[in-house]
Amino acid sequence: MSSLVVVVLIAVILVLPVAALWWWAHTRRGMGSEADRATLRTLHEANRAARPLREGLTESAAERAVRSLRPLLTAPAVALSDGHRVLGWDGPGEGHREDVLTAATAALDDGRARVDRMTCMDPACRLRDVISVPLVVDGSVVGTLHAVVTIAGAPVIKATHEVADWVSGQLELAEVDRRRSGLAEAELRALRAQISPHFIYNALTTIAAFVRTDPDRARELLLEFADFTRYSFRRRGEYTALADELQSIEQYLTLERARFGDRLRVTLRVAPDCLTVMVPYLSLQPVVENAVRHGLEPKSGPGEVIIEALSDGADVRITVEDNGVGQDPRRIQEALDGVAQAESIGLSNVDMRLRATFGDQYGLVVETAPGAGTKVVMRVPRFAPRAHPNDNTAHYGG
Repeated sequence: MSSLVVVVLIAVILVLPVAALWWWAHTRRGMGSEADRATLRTLHEANRAARPLREGLTESAAERAVRSLRPLLTAPAVALSDGHRVLGWDGPGEGHREDVLTAATAALDDGRARVDRMTCMDPACRLRDVISVPLVVDGSVVGTLHAVVTIAGAPVIKATHEVADWVSGQLELAEVDRRRSGLAEAELRALRAQISPHFIYNALTTIAAFVRTDPDRARELLLEFADFTRYSFRRRGEYTALADELQSIEQYLTLERARFGDRLRVTLRVAPDCLTVMVPYLSLQPVVENAVRHGLEPKSGPGEVIIEALSDGADVRITVEDNGVGQDPRRIQEALDGVAQAESIGLSNVDMRLRATFGDQYGLVVETAPGAGTKVVMRVPRFAPRAHPNDNTAHYGG
């Protein structure tokens, strides 16, 4: 082998590791600085802690949340308390639970953050200070966040305040969710009460009339009425398949057609792939009842209700349209805003429950004017984590 070849080989052997090291370092820089990676780790831990905190300040939620709150604080131990007990602890030194609870009680009494010195008989334990910061929801102290450290220096005290403010924000959102859920349930009970008197009276009056003139028809209508009321007043299940809601509507319209005769025409256009989408229970039936009761009933001559459900990207777009007398748009808006207890309270109820379930972007859109009929549009996502079927669902067409 010539001397030139040997020199080239030696150069390659020496240069390649250096080039590889340079490439690795350059690539690492391209992936972000250490500060960037630290920010991502912080966001990841905050996201992990937020999930249980959105359930409220419970023992189960606190036990899960503190596992991610400790990396955020970089404290040896972190605890959450409701003032009566330590709900969650992560890190060493659990023998100091009583010290932390005493500090929590004091912090809840005066609503102020504090730093307390702890005594410890364990020579191996280096924890001496507990930093306690109140957690505030709607202006009331509901608990405390604690950082258990060796020395309560300014940086960790400030960090504990910042994290406590963030935890308070998550608990505030949990309280909003709880109130909205409770309000939705109350509104659903109110909706059942609203549907029953007017419709039940008309339906039973119609059935009674057929008892004398057409007993077989009266029996059929009575069965439809029984199925409709069984669905409307069932006890379990906040959500139902669109197919089940449509079946209940078909029963409702069968009873109304018996009353209106040829004056009521119904057109149904539903894409088969939309039948399984989950909707809040009794979310479509009040809209259809509003169309019949306030759109077509005051109208002279025949009227039509068109019900349509079609795919719209990640959502299903459901439309109920009538060619009835129409309504004042301002009164409809007032009803949706909860300002006026107008005859369209059913629309307000549905609008509120859709927003509470899927988000504010899923509220009702109502197009109407006197003499121009009414069109109500709702969208529901094809998949929503909170919306699940229940044991009481019927089966469309069966």
